[in-house]
Amino acid sequence: MDWANGSSPTGFILLGFSAHPRLEAVLFLFVLFFYLLTLLGNFAIMAVSYLDPALHTPMYFFLSNLSLLDVCFTTSLAPQTLVNLRGPAKTITYGGCVVQLYVSLALGSTECILLAVMALDRYEAVCRPLHYVVIMSPRVCQQLASASWLSGLANSLIHATFTLQLPLCGNHRLDHFICEVPALLKLACVDTTVNELVLFLVSILFLVIPPVLILISYGFITRAVLRIRSLEARYKAFSTCSSHLMVVVIFYGTIIYMYLQPSDSYAQDQGKFISLFYTMVTPTLNPLIYTLRNKDVKGALRKLLSGKLCPLRT
Repeated sequence: MDWANGSSPTGFILLGFSAHPRLEAVLFLFVLFFYLLTLLGNFAIMAVSYLDPALHTPMYFFLSNLSLLDVCFTTSLAPQTLVNLRGPAKTITYGGCVVQLYVSLALGSTECILLAVMALDRYEAVCRPLHYVVIMSPRVCQQLASASWLSGLANSLIHATFTLQLPLCGNHRLDHFICEVPALLKLACVDTTVNELVLFLVSILFLVIPPVLILISYGFITRAVLRIRSLEARYKAFSTCSSHLMVVVIFYGTIIYMYLQPSDSYAQDQGKFISLFYTMVTPTLNPLIYTLRNKDVKGALRKLLSGKLCPLRT
């Protein structure tokens, strides 16, 4: 394969965890376990949110969107990762790498915005309860969810395309287990300062501004909750909001570590394990956090398992 002229390669060799061959069998079981758990947990969330009329609220509408995002995001990465961990041929076609980059970047960016939208929903529910039904109408919820998906798609189209324009000059050994922007930038045979600047600006837009807005909204939420006289109502409000806040901290914490650290301090092996965590483990934690701390979802799951929750009839 001659790529010296900068033409697109026909494929990549994903080095992944090949430096730790004894660890690959363990990682295979690790990825398989969390992938199956992600599918089970998130499909359960989507099922009960659709089937149980009591969960037809903005909060569970956005939670269903989050679950769909997590299923699609993990599915875009896990099967290829399992294939490469299982056998000696650790490759991915150029087309497969492009699709993986576009899809995972779009879904990851969408989740960044959606978590901020969910914080807005909690703010309106706690701080403006009398106007909540009017403000968070089904139409508004659909518009906010659509804006989240479209913003992620726009970021992917711009950012991934900009990254894939870089000439590789024969470099086809990708020191990662997935096609991710920081790893792809290291393959370029030209100065990537502009790309790194774009990556930094995009990261500010999707990884800094949303969590800042979330923290501000939770500051108002905390103040409003402390004014509630009923201990039961206060506990319920704190329990619901703390679940979302846990998801926010886990998700943004790992992503920010990956994308906002200086390129010269980027430790490749460490980056792989961080990527493994936020691509395989975080989508599993979301349904666990929301179900284990939410009586409504646990009740709906019990009804679903006992056969008392039937499909809606129009």
